[in-house]
Amino acid sequence: MNTEITESERAALEVLKSTGVDVLEAALVAREALECGRGRVRRARECVRLGAEEMRKRERTVTFRKAVEAALEEREKKNRRARTVTDFRYYCKRLMVRNPGLAERRVRSITPDDCREYLQAAYGESPSQYRKARAILSGVFSSAIKHDWCDSNPVARVEVPEVVEKPIEPLTIEEVERLEAAAQLPEHREMQLSLHLMLYCGIRPTEVSRIDPERDIDWQNQRVVVRPTTSKTGGGRVVPLRKAGAITVRTIPRRWLQRWRALRKAAGWSKETAHPWRQDVCRHTFATYHAAHFRNFPALQLEMGHRDCTLLRTRYVYAGNGTEVSARRYFRF
Repeated sequence: MNTEITESERAALEVLKSTGVDVLEAALVAREALECGRGRVRRARECVRLGAEEMRKRERTVTFRKAVEAALEEREKKNRRARTVTDFRYYCKRLMVRNPGLAERRVRSITPDDCREYLQAAYGESPSQYRKARAILSGVFSSAIKHDWCDSNPVARVEVPEVVEKPIEPLTIEEVERLEAAAQLPEHREMQLSLHLMLYCGIRPTEVSRIDPERDIDWQNQRVVVRPTTSKTGGGRVVPLRKAGAITVRTIPRRWLQRWRALRKAAGWSKETAHPWRQDVCRHTFATYHAAHFRNFPALQLEMGHRDCTLLRTRYVYAGNGTEVSARRYFRF
């Protein structure tokens, strides 16, 4: 057996020795690279280059917790509303609590299947919350992409669950009168304007709490300006101020949410009773009776601040018995 080696082979051994790696192991790695390159040196080098690039990507990432902190910081710098930031923080925290190990998971390693599993564990019982959590989780990865912590957004491949909107019954005229009577009590009179804006202008509670009566209400022309900075959706609108003569207190009080809860309780709604408050029912009541009384969907759409009439036709309009009669009483001038 000829054990002599050529000058080229001798040089190759010297190159392998200079790496500080066992010569045999280095030779095996070289052979694996050639096998990946299908026996072609140029292709083998390309395999090595791509592999090295992938390794650098894997190392250039952060934990999910860190990605959430960065995404929150971005939103705070953009002066997003406090409620938006609070919701973002709450949903992400619940995702991490319901999914042990997620907080320290590297974002580049998280797959669409992982995201689907995380969302199901944290919000699977509520389709609407699942949708919102999905949007927030997507925001975390969008922020991570900007920092080059991952290459794509795995949430984009997670299906959006369908939410079937159910019709919600409006307040009865008797229930409306109970609320208005409670607002006449001395301890609740400061909520009179707020209640009026919700019942007869269809303005959302959070929007009402941000309204400045001196700046946003034109008392002479009887209209309310819901500015983009006030609106929940970021779009402004102008709403007629109907029955303005019934308003005797023209202020929006501080500690608004606590006062609103106290007014509802005084009118007979509370967690302690069998008569729970239905979220956004004042706005729905306005929409229901407006549609029945004025029969003008385009006008109602503008006053509600909706993009189109779809939601009005599916969720807000309740055609129950006596709706038209109640609507005439509701909008009596």
